[in-house]
Amino acid sequence: MAASKSKNQSSLALHKVIMVGSGGVGKSALTLQFMYDEFVEDYEPTKADSYRKKVVLDGEEVQIDILDTAGQEDYAAIRDNYFSATAEFREQILRVKAEEDKIPLLVVGNKSDLEERRQVMVDEARSKAEEWGVQYVETSAKTRANVDKVFFDLMREVRAKKMSENKDRNGKGSKNKKKRSFKERCCLL
Repeated sequence: MAASKSKNQSSLALHKVIMVGSGGVGKSALTLQFMYDEFVEDYEPTKADSYRKKVVLDGEEVQIDILDTAGQEDYAAIRDNYFSATAEFREQILRVKAEEDKIPLLVVGNKSDLEERRQVMVDEARSKAEEWGVQYVETSAKTRANVDKVFFDLMREVRAKKMSENKDRNGKGSKNKKKRSFKERCCLL
């Protein structure tokens, strides 16, 4: 019975997500709220943690693998300038994934419950996301507002990209496309 369960789990579609952003923006809080339905107020700074969860995405059972990265080290000097840091993360992603046509990516404004301490105006964030051709979502890990939405919307984008790649591989142009390993096809939040 254990063997059939593990075989079934391994046959589920796996969507890999990487959380990137400056330190203290709530990457871990969002991840833990999504994974365990709990808000951790005094969470220690993340070194890097990985989580896996089975979920139902539009009626299909799938797995999501979330890599929650550290945000402190590389961007300490520009932490106060949130869009500069976000733009730097985006540029790094685009450099690393240069061969990709479209990288599934969402811009998330967390801590929407702290309106009085807002650092980036909604219109400014939406404008930047539109410029980059990605979705912008405001969340609150504390109140759980839009937490599921960001992960499920991102999984939908990943699924659409995988379906497009499979169509290309099985149809026209498959000879000219460089095959990418499953590990290389992940998305970022």
